[in-house]
Amino acid sequence: MKLAALYSGGKDSTFAIYIAKQMGHEIKFLVNVVPSNEASWLFHTPNLSMVPKMARDMGIPLVRVKSDGTENGDINSLKYAINGLKVEGVVIGTLWSDYQWDRMNTVFDELHLKTIAPLWRKNQDMIYDEIVSAGIDAIIVGTFAYGFSEDWLGKHLNLSTKEELISLRKKYGLSIMGEGGEYESLVLDSPIYKKKLTIREYEKKYTKDSGTLTVKEINF
Repeated sequence: MKLAALYSGGKDSTFAIYIAKQMGHEIKFLVNVVPSNEASWLFHTPNLSMVPKMARDMGIPLVRVKSDGTENGDINSLKYAINGLKVEGVVIGTLWSDYQWDRMNTVFDELHLKTIAPLWRKNQDMIYDEIVSAGIDAIIVGTFAYGFSEDWLGKHLNLSTKEELISLRKKYGLSIMGEGGEYESLVLDSPIYKKKLTIREYEKKYTKDSGTLTVKEINF
């Protein structure tokens, strides 16, 4: 099928696109909604300024729209972004969030588009391993849960890091995939990239319970 794909630059949306391509689908567009509210429940928000460069690296046209960050605003912006695209369905990287699943599917059903969700309801430990084995190199760019210190910012999500995340899960009950909003990621390399991304400039901010790594410049 010819598909659009919701893309944030994070590990889940990247892996979902990779799987869709492996299934034989054609990704015609990347769709990126940019909420003004950093606490958006529907969309990933860190480092969205990098998405246009990442789309160019993949060679896929990018449809980009802004949202006021409210629930209705996010939904309406998503609908506006994909309405009229000549595609048969939309790829999403949603894993366990019923909130995201219900609201996105309401939009897709209204527009008569199929939902392609290759990660939905899959075991989180298994998905983490598959992301790593697929060659997706992602780093943590936001931490929003107790247990993460400043040195987690910029950490690569590899198998060694998984063991550290499992330890935090045992202690604090967090999701190793960040499904509860515990952390956000940015993909530097993957099989769907033409060239690896290199961070040239960044800024870290960290408080008692949360932190962000904001990328200022990337090169290919």
